[in-house]
Amino acid sequence: MALVATNDAHYLTRAHSKAHDILLCLQTGKTVNETDRMRFGSDENYLKSAEEMLANFSELHEAALNTKRIAERCNLDLTFDQFHLPHYKVPEGFTRERYLEKLSREGLAARLKNKPPDALPDDVYGRRLATELAVLNSMGYAGYFLIVWDIINYARSHGIPVGPGRGSAAGSLVAYALRITDIDPMRYDLLFERFLNPERVSLPDIDMDFCMDRREEVIHYVTEKFGQDHVCQIITFGTMAAKAVIRDVGRVMEQPYAEVDKVAKLVPNTIGITLDEAVKAEPRLQELLKTDPKIQELLTLARSLEGLARHASTHAAGVVISEEPLTDHVPLYRGAKGEIVTQYAKDDLEKIGLVKFDLLGLRTLTVIDQAVKLINKKRSAEEAIRPIEFPLDDLKTYQKLSSGETVGIFQLESRGMRDLLVKLKPEVFEDLIAILALYRPGPIGSGMVDDFIKRKRGLIPIKYELPQLKEILQETYGVIVYQEQVMKIANVLAGFSLGQADLLRRAMGKKKPEEMEKQKERFIDGARGNGIPEKKAEKLFDLMAYFAGYGFNKSHSAAYALISYQTAYLKTHYPVEFMAALLSSEMGNSDKVVRYITECRAMNIKILPPDVNESRRDFTVVEDGIRFGLAAIKNVGDNAIDSIREAREEGGPFISIFDFCRRIDSRRVNRRAIEGFIKSGALDSTKARRSQMTAVMEKAVEEGNVAQRDRLQGQEALFGLESADSKAVADPLPPLEEWDETQMLRLEKESVGFYITGHPLVRYAEELRNVSTANAETLVDVPEDRQVKLCGIIVQQKIITTKRGDKMANLTLEDLHGLFEVLVFPDLYKKTSAILGPDIPLFVTGFVDKGDKGTKVKAVGIELLANVREQVTRRVDICLNSTGLTSQDFQRLKEILLRHRGPCPVFLRLGMPNQTESTIAVDEQVRIKPSDLFVSDVEREFGKGTVVFR
Repeated sequence: MALVATNDAHYLTRAHSKAHDILLCLQTGKTVNETDRMRFGSDENYLKSAEEMLANFSELHEAALNTKRIAERCNLDLTFDQFHLPHYKVPEGFTRERYLEKLSREGLAARLKNKPPDALPDDVYGRRLATELAVLNSMGYAGYFLIVWDIINYARSHGIPVGPGRGSAAGSLVAYALRITDIDPMRYDLLFERFLNPERVSLPDIDMDFCMDRREEVIHYVTEKFGQDHVCQIITFGTMAAKAVIRDVGRVMEQPYAEVDKVAKLVPNTIGITLDEAVKAEPRLQELLKTDPKIQELLTLARSLEGLARHASTHAAGVVISEEPLTDHVPLYRGAKGEIVTQYAKDDLEKIGLVKFDLLGLRTLTVIDQAVKLINKKRSAEEAIRPIEFPLDDLKTYQKLSSGETVGIFQLESRGMRDLLVKLKPEVFEDLIAILALYRPGPIGSGMVDDFIKRKRGLIPIKYELPQLKEILQETYGVIVYQEQVMKIANVLAGFSLGQADLLRRAMGKKKPEEMEKQKERFIDGARGNGIPEKKAEKLFDLMAYFAGYGFNKSHSAAYALISYQTAYLKTHYPVEFMAALLSSEMGNSDKVVRYITECRAMNIKILPPDVNESRRDFTVVEDGIRFGLAAIKNVGDNAIDSIREAREEGGPFISIFDFCRRIDSRRVNRRAIEGFIKSGALDSTKARRSQMTAVMEKAVEEGNVAQRDRLQGQEALFGLESADSKAVADPLPPLEEWDETQMLRLEKESVGFYITGHPLVRYAEELRNVSTANAETLVDVPEDRQVKLCGIIVQQKIITTKRGDKMANLTLEDLHGLFEVLVFPDLYKKTSAILGPDIPLFVTGFVDKGDKGTKVKAVGIELLANVREQVTRRVDICLNSTGLTSQDFQRLKEILLRHRGPCPVFLRLGMPNQTESTIAVDEQVRIKPSDLFVSDVEREFGKGTVVFR
């Protein structure tokens, strides 16, 4: 074997040596100043020239020349003008084109049987279908459509929820006929040419949405049908973008966080912006580069690493299917979970002619499916509801949307979207399509949204530049909202074919000057031919170009508006079932569960603790509200849940903790699980107090273990099975008082992760309104560096030691709307660490910090919310019902008031039998301190909700 000379190359030039060292630190989690870290011993590991290699191997020239000989023998020929569409087998006697036509015509006929009375005539649909089929077949895409149809047909036939469509494919009547999509493109004026244009040959791209929980079943089917060596998922690379790479390099170089953060925040918030573009756009960055050597070095190294792949992962949706084995076209890679993925990313796969299919998991489809199952559970097959049959003109649904009460509704639950709904007040389905298209930074920033709202509400007149535009723009009140409207204008006014109009739309979107000038001349010539004056045509073209930059794909908006409407309809007419399904779908997301529990309370839907006699695995609809699922309890797995269900089905309800421990399988339900059942309230239906059950738990578990051993040995009680009454008598409980509310809530949170029967902040509702300027939900909308005041309870605390040895904290707090993060720097931490404990309501003042990892609050002040209450409370009302009140009751109340003397006046609000209320001022000498202890003392005597602070 001949000797070959090579050089270990890890970067392109010698100048990249330091950047490569920084990259090593990033990959290994180290900093440059650490001594015990991986490093290269020199700056020689770059791609050397032939001259450098010959110089390095001056005594072994032949070895260096052998490298060249090997290179000359290598031959790789990539073809970029050929598509490798997978082969789809059709029934004997059919070509793929004929079979597609057969399925399409049969499918359209079935669709037209249920079309509304005001729909277009059947022959109009027939002509559109024939046109689309001719285009598809001429472009050789019949097989592609059949594969997509086959995948979706499999999902539908196996009860896997499928979305109504996504992207421009919703504009295809063939897709609608094949039930690939569920939105009628003719009814909503969706254009096939926006999806597939014979004048711009490109691969079709139909994205498919499936139920999140069952998406893997679809992928498994595709793999089995086409073969494991023909199907795999697609790699995706996490790259270092402008802001992130600055922060990464700064951290590795151990530069102060505040300095690095300041530089990163000077990079404009523009998607895809590069560091070079950022420096050109931001004068303060230019100044730092000139005056600060450290920042100059930081940005130089960051530029070298910008755009490099940081890690590889599996694409969330992409699957590639090829006609030949994939190894004929692309190198493969084994992912972190053992899955096979391509080594080329999706754009490169398309360049070499491989076809990508996006099989996406959409959580909302799971929610809709679960809600419908809960609703239909109590209905006959004839009475069962089906989302596709929901009427799209339901007045109550539009009233719900117009109120902004859209938490949990697909695409419409953000605060900004809710504000838009209230202002716009949708009345028809077309309004909902427009809302999804308008709620984006471009239209909002350009004033399009305000113009649209004013026109819709009649605040300004609706104007059309030309009468011909009325038919095209009437549904959007004269505003160009959709890309399809741009195409229709070019088609109707300037004689463009829809294919040519799609090219015009693309040119306007990309704003290429030379191409725009050509298109403008052509448009003006076409418009002149239709009798439109040149100046008018030029003005119209400029108007189209302006709106095309913000225009949205109407096909996608219409398809997703249908999902939005379906979720809104369910929330309006079946609120309990919808919220139960929503909570089940987000069980693993604490932030969302907290938000949805708060929403349930606002809707007067009771959230009940889990119950071993009633709960299933997930959230369940019961007569009184929504019952937590047993799976929510920590240390309770599927085996334990199965054991409880089996025992419940066999022997009926559990009547005591002893009965429960005797009947369940102790091998599947351990002590920690039983403790969780008590703390969470899952055994409350046995009528015992949680404190009592905790006291006897060990005894109950031991008796249960004995009963388990007896069952396994085939023994029964001496006189046969005991009756329920006799068992209850035999299981006495100690006479203990129940835990107070604070302890109950704390243990619920400990066992389930959420406050269920209440929330420690509920009693502070008035203060929250008076002193807070933001909450977990609205914080994201607050601008950078704006001061905020929030209230919350610590759910997680991470203590960090700085380089100077000082301690600081990264806190996660929960309020009634979700979770938010708070940074507590050393000086403040020293002052407040004593009160930074769990279950303590806190009042936080700080400044908003918007970083790459989300929005945080940099705290400048933290104090007990109870103290704030005392500062802001001006009076205290005690609300009592006069019926049954005695002089002894008033005497006990007086004693409580005297025990809690303070600055606040007290008023008695007495409810009378005739529904009136009298307010009586308590003697000026009797003032109280509005503390939690005061509330507890009063409520212990007179019930919850008695005390109101004002």
